[in-house]
Amino acid sequence: MPRGIPNAKRDETGMRYTIFNVPLAFNPKHASSTYLKSESQTQWARNAQRKTFGLRRRRRGSQVIVIHPGSRYIRIGKASDVNPVSVPCVVARKPKTPFTVPKRVQLVSYPRKRKEPEPATEDQGLEGAGVSMPQNDPFDAKLASISVSLRDRMRFYKLRVTPNATKIASTFNEQFKPERIAEHNDYQTEWIDESCPDEVVIGEKALRIVDPITSNYMRSRSANSTTLNDKFSLQASDYKSYSVVLVIPDFYDRAYVREIVNLLLVQMGFKQICAQQESLAATYGAGISNACVVDIGATKTSIACVDEGLVLADTRMTLNMGGDDITEFLYVLLERIKFPYRDIDLNNSYDWNVMEDLKSRLCTLADSDVALNLYDFIVRRPNKLTEKYGLRAYDEIILAPMCLFEPRVIEFDNKRENFRPISQNVTEEIIGQQADCVTNAMVISTQHLMPVAQPAAAEQTPQLALTDNAPASSPSKPEADGQSMDVDNNNAARSQTDTTSEAPVDVIDVEEEGKPSAVSQPQPTQQAVQAQSSAATPSFPGGYDIDVCFEASKLPMDVAIFNSARAAGGDEKIRKYLQAVLVIGGTALIPGMAHALESRLQAIATPLVPNMEKVQIIPPPKEVDPRVLAWKGAAVLGKMDSVSELWVSPSDWDVFGMRALKERCFYL
Repeated sequence: MPRGIPNAKRDETGMRYTIFNVPLAFNPKHASSTYLKSESQTQWARNAQRKTFGLRRRRRGSQVIVIHPGSRYIRIGKASDVNPVSVPCVVARKPKTPFTVPKRVQLVSYPRKRKEPEPATEDQGLEGAGVSMPQNDPFDAKLASISVSLRDRMRFYKLRVTPNATKIASTFNEQFKPERIAEHNDYQTEWIDESCPDEVVIGEKALRIVDPITSNYMRSRSANSTTLNDKFSLQASDYKSYSVVLVIPDFYDRAYVREIVNLLLVQMGFKQICAQQESLAATYGAGISNACVVDIGATKTSIACVDEGLVLADTRMTLNMGGDDITEFLYVLLERIKFPYRDIDLNNSYDWNVMEDLKSRLCTLADSDVALNLYDFIVRRPNKLTEKYGLRAYDEIILAPMCLFEPRVIEFDNKRENFRPISQNVTEEIIGQQADCVTNAMVISTQHLMPVAQPAAAEQTPQLALTDNAPASSPSKPEADGQSMDVDNNNAARSQTDTTSEAPVDVIDVEEEGKPSAVSQPQPTQQAVQAQSSAATPSFPGGYDIDVCFEASKLPMDVAIFNSARAAGGDEKIRKYLQAVLVIGGTALIPGMAHALESRLQAIATPLVPNMEKVQIIPPPKEVDPRVLAWKGAAVLGKMDSVSELWVSPSDWDVFGMRALKERCFYL
């Protein structure tokens, strides 16, 4: 008998056909293998798996493309990639007919042009004992109100103010002469002119066009499939093998979603698609389930609360301001202190890039960073030598980003000229929710503007009524031209709480003035609405007498976040979301943003919410850029097994249309 089989029985029958003894069956109790113990290990399941994934092993997520269109960049990448490819949303084409370049819209207020140049005075900065408000120029009054806020914050934190800083900076900048850099000491930029043979240029290449008129290139804000070919070597014939995870805005236009899904599935021919909202994708990327997500982009700021993987529809808000407003406001402030680059023109893309570079390096919201410092910057222009400039600035570096909290300097009416209403002609069955155009957070933010004949919230609890008054009067900041921000009122408001900064105290202070102003403010607003109705029948979304979406977009960012949390429910919900505020987007990279937002939100919430603890701003995960956090969250979803229930195929889209997204993606 072979060795190692002691339990084999000896065959004593004498009728043996072989001398080999068959061993006993293996004891199944000792088996640790899962072979043939599940249905997935059957031959049928293996054959189906081969058809789905092929014989070649692929990395998880390598067949999923994640697309996140933003207001400035479109981020594209495979779900298996670490970081996406960011491409500017610009396409330039050579038209066959003559064209004109549209005039750029002024995003912020500009000072009036004076006939004689006036030297910078001490009252224009923080160094004066008081801040004067000249009545001849509305811009001076708006800027002085922001300076009041900054000066009181610095006084509260016991920070030293540099005397005569504005005058010193102006003198230095006016006398500075640029240094020219020779061509052999500088890398050469490939500018695009009329000699370029390409009919279409996109992305960074389109931004290097010297002059659209002379170069015969007409630029527009969009992108096409060239990026997939250039960056990922994908041909049109390969699209049928790839799935797409599309990141859409929280407060989205259904017609926009319909057109882009139709483009991806029908025209480009991708295998399947899944739609995902930005706030929900950001929570996936941050690894949290509950948060108030604030996405500060280039042209807009979106706010929404996420509860256990679901975006609360009533908490969504969109503010019509972002990083571009900071860039242009910084330009206006630097012009007041004799910006040394005299020939700057924001209509040129290369000059706009100069201001973008200065914003990313100079701007801060940390009060301790305000000092009279020396900076340098490089200017590269077509057909000219590169120039190196020096610049001295003082409080301009912090006043520029403060426009997010003091938006009275932003020209919302100018932006409204390029607005188009949310499409109402999408006729699928999904368009049965007409209230999607107006959310509860927007209604709360604009209650003080409603006509007196419709007291919608008069029967609420006293606590809610008090909460309504505080942030409700703050939207009048962009329209009040500094009249409601008084130094005496600010000092009186600070006596109510000694743990907060000045700017949010204004919100609480306006509460005391809200009672008389609540009666006086709606009168001109109601007259304006009546004047509009006399010319044409008003058709504002939601059946309101005012444009709730537009008026709510003027809110300061801290007040908008508080109102978004209020729309989620009672005091418990407010405490829950204000203790988990996630700030993403390019503007979130400004130093001191977390502390500036915390202090202002704390000042609003402490007197209005019982048992309110410390407001917390959740930082992005370590070494994760907040600009790509939403994309990385969508990439996480694309690699999960549960995403198989969310795919919409071209056949589903052909049969159901937008209703397919409604049934597959329940959060839409």
